[in-house]
Amino acid sequence: MSVLIKGGTVVTADQTLRTDVLCVDGKIRQIAETIDKPGECEEIDAGGHYIMPGGIDPHTHMQLPFMGTVASEDFFSGTAAGLAGGTTMIIDFVIPGPQQNLIEAYHQWREWAEKAVADYSFHVAVTWWDDSVHRDMGTLVKEHGVNSFKHFMAYKGAIMADDEILVNSFSRALELGAVPTVHAENGELVYHLQNYLYSRGITGP
Repeated sequence: MSVLIKGGTVVTADQTLRTDVLCVDGKIRQIAETIDKPGECEEIDAGGHYIMPGGIDPHTHMQLPFMGTVASEDFFSGTAAGLAGGTTMIIDFVIPGPQQNLIEAYHQWREWAEKAVADYSFHVAVTWWDDSVHRDMGTLVKEHGVNSFKHFMAYKGAIMADDEILVNSFSRALELGAVPTVHAENGELVYHLQNYLYSRGITGP
């Protein structure tokens, strides 16, 4: 199936220009000032409109179970809403519980994501450390296409990564050519101040 988009204003990462765009089998094959219609082809008049790539949202939480709650959007409703606004791909977070096997958690998220209606990928959180985590990070990168790992410095008593976990995981990510990402807070100080507020009876906003 071919689609020729005529006369639109193309917006890329570094330029804006009036041009035609030819798509064949869902892929952009040609961008030029004027493209002749190639045989059997749907033609769209985009004059006066912008043409831009679909957005990629690199930070989503679909149906995430977290500290006694579950995120309100699942992979169907969340990706459908994204598509309606032009977001054609998400990168969601696989967040293993304490001591949960990384591969097990990854497959659980893959199962949940089967109902997604847009493209998706995953960051995988490192929430604890032993030799199995070191091994599983390698498996995720080499066999499942994961190339980023998340680390939470907050949420003490749940998924907080201490300094030892951070150093071990960052070193492993470097070996694998993966990107470590960080939710950066002083988890110990947050925990201390939470307890201080609770002790004063302050439990709400």
